[in-house]
Amino acid sequence: MSSGRPRPRQLVEALVPTPLTVGAPEPAPLPTLPAPAAPSGDGRLLFDVARPDAAGRVTARALLRALGWTPGLTLHVDAVTGAILITPAADGAHVVGTCEELPLPAAVRHLCGIATGEPVLLAALPLRNRIVVHPTNTITAVLADLHARPPAAPTPDALGGFGPACAC
Repeated sequence: MSSGRPRPRQLVEALVPTPLTVGAPEPAPLPTLPAPAAPSGDGRLLFDVARPDAAGRVTARALLRALGWTPGLTLHVDAVTGAILITPAADGAHVVGTCEELPLPAAVRHLCGIATGEPVLLAALPLRNRIVVHPTNTITAVLADLHARPPAAPTPDALGGFGPACAC
């Protein structure tokens, strides 16, 4: 006996769509990255950051070793244009400390506005055999000036990609 009603199984099959035979989507391309920057280890300029202790000493082992300066080396320490210039000198009044620290005498710290515990940037120039100690106020002024200018538009690099917009 047939009632004329569709069977429940037929009703369910009618509601389930037939799967489409579509392949997997193509993966999105990876972005092109800028070429890595060349290492700055050419020996022209090395940096470190230190904080003078209560006696005005800063530890700069990596810079001293790069320059070949050893404990006991006599030094001239002078204030020059708002920074401290440290150079080896046979008749120097200061020495590299036994723990590879550099002396920053109170008079030159005062002239440069360097307070105890305030970070300073030490820049070693191996080709000139010297270290320049820059106070925070100098670094702040230089960075404020740099970042006050709008960044340059990216330009194509040698590989055809675009380098970073900031030259930082």
